Amino acid sequence: TFGVFERLGLKPKPSQAQGPLPLPVAGLEVATFAGGCFWCMQKPFDETEGVLSTTVGYTGGRVPNPTYKQVIYKDTGHYEAVQVAYDPGKVTYEEVIDVFWRSIDPTDPQGQFADQGTQYRPAVFVHSPEQQQLAQRTARALEESGVLGQTDTGAPKRVAVDILMAEDFWPAEDYHQQYYRKSGIQYGIYRSVSGRDSFLQKVWGPQARTLYEAAKRKFLAPPSPEE
Repeated sequence: TFGVFERLGLKPKPSQAQGPLPLPVAGLEVATFAGGCFWCMQKPFDETEGVLSTTVGYTGGRVPNPTYKQVIYKDTGHYEAVQVAYDPGKVTYEEVIDVFWRSIDPTDPQGQFADQGTQYRPAVFVHSPEQQQLAQRTARALEESGVLGQTDTGAPKRVAVDILMAEDFWPAEDYHQQYYRKSGIQYGIYRSVSGRDSFLQKVWGPQARTLYEAAKRKFLAPPSPEE
């Protein structure tokens, strides 16, 4: 993210990060995803019915309370990520993780689009065994649906997204939060030049959605009594 905006002359100013994010209030659940530039990952969840709040930040690394500069330039091990608090009575984890799958390139384990490097790796950070199971099953359904394309041998491309146990989540600096609202023009420029929008438009046409939903019915169906 930083490198792309530097090249566009839109370099953000540094700021200090905050403390670790507490768990949501009772009755809500939390989901955490890394999908490359976290500026691009907040808006899709904010627009999802049943999602009550989103926070971008850093997780999965070794350094407590990291700053943006540390994550970008130092070997902190952190991912740029988004944490989503949602009402399970209005939206399921399956629906929430679908927003994630439809916002990234699941076949690239090294980064996302124009942003490559350890902090931009994609990952699902699960908070329960149930989330882990759904993450694994939806990833398999996405592979088997064929919507991600084929390899040179004709096999479906694999989902190369790590599924990891959730760790401490450190909110990013204030200027990163709701960046798409604060700096709409710069956000739009970034999404265009990064290649994210063109990829998603190419992959997720009406037929792709139908194929993915059919694959999910297979992999998420409850086991039969004979199994």
